[in-house]
Amino acid sequence: MIGPTDLTGVDETLARRVLLHARSIAPCLNNLPDGDDRDGAIAVLRGVAAEATARGSRQIKGQRIGSASVDYTGVDSWFSVDDKAALRSLCSVGTPGPTPIGEFPKPARVISSMWPD
Repeated sequence: MIGPTDLTGVDETLARRVLLHARSIAPCLNNLPDGDDRDGAIAVLRGVAAEATARGSRQIKGQRIGSASVDYTGVDSWFSVDDKAALRSLCSVGTPGPTPIGEFPKPARVISSMWPD
């Protein structure tokens, strides 16, 4: 199980928030065995935590000059599209479900009943 202590160099509260949101993206994070997949997930999560800590210009939602205010985007913006795809790939989330069984009959057409060829 990946825990807040695995995200070294990150505030524990921030690490918990990142992990909670990551588990909503990829529920299998709790079940990853030790190995490359777990190490890869930790690397992605460390990058997300670093992005959240940096609060760079990509996370600014709006700013006002009068009374000097800056609005930041939500937790979801900490995860880039690539981060989400990487985490989902570990769990195979979003793969298509079971394929249909059997064949459907071809639609009958009037012309085929007149000329079967």
